[in-house]
Amino acid sequence: MKLVYVGDPMCSWCYGFGKELAQLRAAHPALELEIVVGGLRAGGTEILDDAAKQFRLQHWARVEAASGLPFNREAFVARQGFVYDTEPVCRAVVAARRMAPQSDLLAVFRAFQHAFYAEGRDTTDGKQLADIGAAELQRQGHDISAAGFLYTWREPGTIAETHADFTRTRKLGVSSFPSLLLDTGDRVRDVSPGYANAEQLDRLLSEALAAA
Repeated sequence: MKLVYVGDPMCSWCYGFGKELAQLRAAHPALELEIVVGGLRAGGTEILDDAAKQFRLQHWARVEAASGLPFNREAFVARQGFVYDTEPVCRAVVAARRMAPQSDLLAVFRAFQHAFYAEGRDTTDGKQLADIGAAELQRQGHDISAAGFLYTWREPGTIAETHADFTRTRKLGVSSFPSLLLDTGDRVRDVSPGYANAEQLDRLLSEALAAA
């Protein structure tokens, strides 16, 4: 029996959800957590204009109010020619999973989120993703360099595994991020199809475990 988290590091509600999920994990350490990257806007090509940025900032304000997490609005608004493509950062999560299977992947996922939302870094850029991912894995005790991370991020196998996650997301029937599921071995049950705080998640998980 395990939890399955389907999300995207550049989904603002997933950013807020990360802190809550970390608290849930701490309360249920025996439950394995599997992370599936969903590809919210994978392959996006549209350059964000001012209207598109303001639209996202409205979502950010709601997430900030719900989660209390910081957002660097100034860096986001100031960035010119920004294409909101979430495939690169999803692939970076997969690269970390391939390089360090025993790592705390949720912490890696959250490191990419913090870099984008709080620090205003470009998480569509491979070199920045490699710096962020390698730094977090090193923090966890893994001997992984930024150059090694970038090499893995660029590998065809990593690209293919990322797209396999996108396909799995669809097969799981997930239509919104974040989504938390419970895989009982016999079936997959919804726990939280959307953002919820840690207290709500604990109650929802208890209900799913009881039903299983």
